[in-house]
Amino acid sequence: MAENFYLDNLDLQFRLERLNLEEVVEIKEKGYQYASQHPAAPRNYKDAKDNYRLLLETLGEICARVIAPRAAEADEEGAQFSNGEVTYAAATQAAIEALKQAELMGVMLPWEYGGMNMPETLYAMMVEVLSRAEAGLMTIFGLQEIASSINEFGDDAMKARVLPRFSRGEVAGAMVLTEPDAGSDLGSVQTRATLDEATGKWHLNGVKRFITNGCADVHLVLARSEAGSNDARGLSLFLVERDETVRIRRIEHKLGIHSSPTCELHYNNTPAELVGKRRYGLMRYSMALMNGARLAVSAQALGIAEAAYREAFRYAQERQQFKKPIRDLPAVSRLLLTMRGEIEATRALLSETGSWVDKLKAYEQAVAESETPDPALRQKLKVAGTMAETLTPLVKYYATEMGNRVCYLAMQIHGGVGYMREFNVERHFRDIRITNIYEGTSQLQIVAAISKLLGHSIDLLLDEWAAADYGPELAPLQAQLVEANALFKQTTDTLKSKGTDVVDYFAADLVNMAAYIVNSWLLLKDARFSERKRDLAQIYLGEHLKDIHVAAQSIQNADTSPLQARETILSAAF
Repeated sequence: MAENFYLDNLDLQFRLERLNLEEVVEIKEKGYQYASQHPAAPRNYKDAKDNYRLLLETLGEICARVIAPRAAEADEEGAQFSNGEVTYAAATQAAIEALKQAELMGVMLPWEYGGMNMPETLYAMMVEVLSRAEAGLMTIFGLQEIASSINEFGDDAMKARVLPRFSRGEVAGAMVLTEPDAGSDLGSVQTRATLDEATGKWHLNGVKRFITNGCADVHLVLARSEAGSNDARGLSLFLVERDETVRIRRIEHKLGIHSSPTCELHYNNTPAELVGKRRYGLMRYSMALMNGARLAVSAQALGIAEAAYREAFRYAQERQQFKKPIRDLPAVSRLLLTMRGEIEATRALLSETGSWVDKLKAYEQAVAESETPDPALRQKLKVAGTMAETLTPLVKYYATEMGNRVCYLAMQIHGGVGYMREFNVERHFRDIRITNIYEGTSQLQIVAAISKLLGHSIDLLLDEWAAADYGPELAPLQAQLVEANALFKQTTDTLKSKGTDVVDYFAADLVNMAAYIVNSWLLLKDARFSERKRDLAQIYLGEHLKDIHVAAQSIQNADTSPLQARETILSAAF
């Protein structure tokens, strides 16, 4: 096994090297003024990049030497439930302790709360590395988004009380949204939040289900604060520090990520603290929280896919059939090339998305701190918001579906032995399946992305990339993608002209087109700096150019006949 899960990943190192967050980091570090108060804070952008690299190397070593060797053990033992309390598997406890000792449990929090002020893009890289080692552990480490949301929306007293405990690894968080009758439709949440007018204190009553890491010490709970309301406008967000009034009813017995406890919770007159303003719980705070979590799940899927690919590659090198390694068989080598292209395209897309999310947050901070914000800054904020809102559901959809495809192919390369518990690919195959379900199913990501794409939200990016100079060697690929841009814009207008039902039915086709085209441009941009990337861009576009045209043709021919057939077929008796 590798000795460092960052240093053995050349593409992840390539992504860090090519990353340009200079403006973002300068804003986050307040012009690098933090350096005078916190010895670990960077003095300039080069210093910040060096810090990020060191953190990734530290995590990479822990993952390779401590976490991955016991991943199968963590899966086998799993989280345990007894007498109303949850206990992590022994291997999970050892992993958490190693991460705490390395001071990695609050890296996104500001320096003043004991964090390291890390951008989302870099944090996603850390989540990928960790998820490659043990996917279930990510739902404990990866829920640092809980602390980030408290930092973003909580008041000063709340932040001072809670956030340093996150940074020290003394507490973990849980995002408590889903209920038995409110899954994707969070606007129908019924857990009640009641304000005692005499004391000014809030109390919660209700049941929550499918709560990842629900045994955590700190909960962010979506609850109905406005009596008589029945939609999203009556919901607020509350902070709960778990006590005896929070009953863990049970944990779920799941297909995968066994080390991660998924809990059913009962709040029984539980003391709670309002986060931010009333009525902003779902549309403002929970959506921001979920968008951060969606980046983390995208990185989780990418990490699992990387692990599965490496298992398949190793097996294909070692397994001999017909007097040669099966890697040399064209049918197998094509699968490996497909997997490699999918993984590196997704890594580029996640980095691009993370960069826009970081820009959005940095520009919001700059506008908030400026007495008279520059109109140019407001325009940059507007563009960053549009890109972040479009690319976040796109990457969550693509990364998690990609992870499922890669794990499927990895098991196929293993053949029959991959179906056996003795091989890690069997665990990866089980673990990946949740990623395109939780934090918003793939279908919900399509709904979120299509509303932006129909407004030509990514045209600015596509036009910018098309206008760049790629040199004569890459000109043929550039020409194909310029043609794909035009086809995408035309297809967008065609779909937009259809009725709502037709738009919804064929939305996945347009979202797939967008993902394939964006990924191809990102790989082409990388190809300017690496011969290997040139080959990869050629392979990826060769694989997916036909898919772009098929999706366009599907939309061009779109009509209501599938909707009519749906009623005939699905209403018929079996």
